[in-house]
Amino acid sequence: MIEGAVRRRRPGLAAALAALAALYAAWFAGDRHMLAALLVFVLPLVVLLLGVLLRSARAAFWAGVLGLLLFCHAVMTAWSEPGERGFALAATALSVLLVFASSWPGLRARFGRRST
Repeated sequence: MIEGAVRRRRPGLAAALAALAALYAAWFAGDRHMLAALLVFVLPLVVLLLGVLLRSARAAFWAGVLGLLLFCHAVMTAWSEPGERGFALAATALSVLLVFASSWPGLRARFGRRST
């Protein structure tokens, strides 16, 4: 049952991945380490976005795992870098959205209405 739900289109997950990739690209635009930031932050999101668009269950799972890591990074940055707090709080919100979007089919299968 969950496998069928995971194989469906995931527009919310794709949108969260695209938004987070765009946010990180804008965040590090003009930075002296922009190439490294693009490779570390944007490239994995884009690769996972392609996997989600191809309906890969593994890509959806790893998007959730990456969302948790990016959430930790964003919270740490929001706490320690006052000048970058706006980007960091936006990344925090999008990371939470990413985790929920990747977990939604499983949550719905677990807590959804049961047919009798």
